Amino acid sequence: MSAATEPAAPLDFTTFLNVIDGKTSDTPEKTRQATNPSTLEANPEVPLSTVDDVNRAVDSAQKAAPLWAAVPWNERVEAVRRFADAMEANAEGLANLIIMQQGKPPMWAHHEISISVRWVREFCDMAPPGAVIEDTKECKVTTRYTPLGVVVGIVPWNFSIQLACAKIAPALLTGNAFIWKPSPYTPYCTLKIAELGARFFPAGVLQALSGDDRLGPWLTQHPGVNMVSFTGSVPVGKKIMQSCSQTLKRVTLELGGNDAAIVCADVDPATVASKIGLIAFANCGQICIAAKRVYAHESVYDEVLAALVTYAQALKIGLDADSFLGPLANQPQYERVKELLADIKQTGLVVATGNTEPLPGKTGYFLTPTIIDNPPDDARIVVEEQFGKSTAQRPPPLIPRYGQSN
Repeated sequence: MSAATEPAAPLDFTTFLNVIDGKTSDTPEKTRQATNPSTLEANPEVPLSTVDDVNRAVDSAQKAAPLWAAVPWNERVEAVRRFADAMEANAEGLANLIIMQQGKPPMWAHHEISISVRWVREFCDMAPPGAVIEDTKECKVTTRYTPLGVVVGIVPWNFSIQLACAKIAPALLTGNAFIWKPSPYTPYCTLKIAELGARFFPAGVLQALSGDDRLGPWLTQHPGVNMVSFTGSVPVGKKIMQSCSQTLKRVTLELGGNDAAIVCADVDPATVASKIGLIAFANCGQICIAAKRVYAHESVYDEVLAALVTYAQALKIGLDADSFLGPLANQPQYERVKELLADIKQTGLVVATGNTEPLPGKTGYFLTPTIIDNPPDDARIVVEEQFGKSTAQRPPPLIPRYGQSN
């Protein structure tokens, strides 16, 4: 099985179809539409995949996997490199889809495509895994890793392309066939990139299915799938692990977290505040590794808080070329963060900057970047992963190890 060659035709960014067995595939009379989070208008129709679509994709992947695994490593690398080049050549159109489907401001949408391309290329620079354990006259022992077969990648809406590329590139390079399942909120860029991949990989090697919440279980329960790689929430991760256990699939889970930043006494408050502010508010805080809680030494607490407030107040909201913050990505996420903001107001927590009300004058799911000063340990904004724009500040006496004066 040799890699496909690149047709000259440009991508059509107006129609969105599944990619099954090397071809775009519609699901007649079964479509759905996601919502543009910045305008609340309906985005274009996408397929609502059926069990038959899943079976066809898995059958195609099962046929393709052993043939693709037999392709020499260097040829697989070359195909993946050409795929990365094509993504880069279509960066403008792909970034526009990210803006449309998730509400990322242009600079962040282009950044995601750029990082995705870079990651794919960097995986290509890695050597095939394996090691010689023993090599003597009597025997030679080597460790060799073989392809698993059919891999399913389930990717969330917050970095729908970047996180997918971290799964796709190593899976394809090591000789597996990959079925890409995007979030129902962000299927558009996924379908176009998979369509692009059909130009470089044999049929069945890279496929993509759009669907609703039924699609994930259909894939994780399918006996023809050998591995599932999931990025998303802890509750869904538990369900996926349970589902995969029924057929002893390999499974990797990259789940959420309630990350804390610890600020010691020997920092420059302005410098550290800009670094914390960047990772706290980038992508509207919708990052699993975003700084969601800040513990600052008592000697610099007030200065760090003031610098963070200044940073947050300077962030531009919208979808202009220089905007830092867009809307929250979808209605459920918007409602969840609004619920946390309402709890802040109801419990009388101190708002250092921002607002517990929706941003006025904006149509979409826009909220103001908000910082809470010294919430108690049991506050929801502290205990729960916010995955939004609110970040908590707590003074150091709550953590004696870091709070005591030197």
